Amino acid sequence: MSASVETLTAPVTFTPGAVKELFKLRDQQELNDDFGLRVGVEGGGCSGMNYVLGFDQKKDGDQEYHIDGVKVYMHKAHGLYLAGMQIDFQDGLNARGFTFNNPNAASTCGCGSSFSV
Repeated sequence: MSASVETLTAPVTFTPGAVKELFKLRDQQELNDDFGLRVGVEGGGCSGMNYVLGFDQKKDGDQEYHIDGVKVYMHKAHGLYLAGMQIDFQDGLNARGFTFNNPNAASTCGCGSSFSV
């Protein structure tokens, strides 16, 4: 009798700059192995939905992915809004922070952290 293992394809990707910054933030916060990066959406913002990005523990309804060495938690329903999205980290003179390139977004606000579908 063999056990079946489901391998999930991650709905999001990270640029090398984002991975580097995520490892740096995780190390600064001294988080234990129970924590992963929560990627998701929530209602609000000037365009209707905000991105969620932060370290958290796994919750009921989450799927777990391992993307470029980063443990990622995402609620199953959020994959619909985030499929194909690339997360980057900008560290320039004009901008500093995470950016979201979401092919599902019909429009985004000027700050880049809010979108509509």
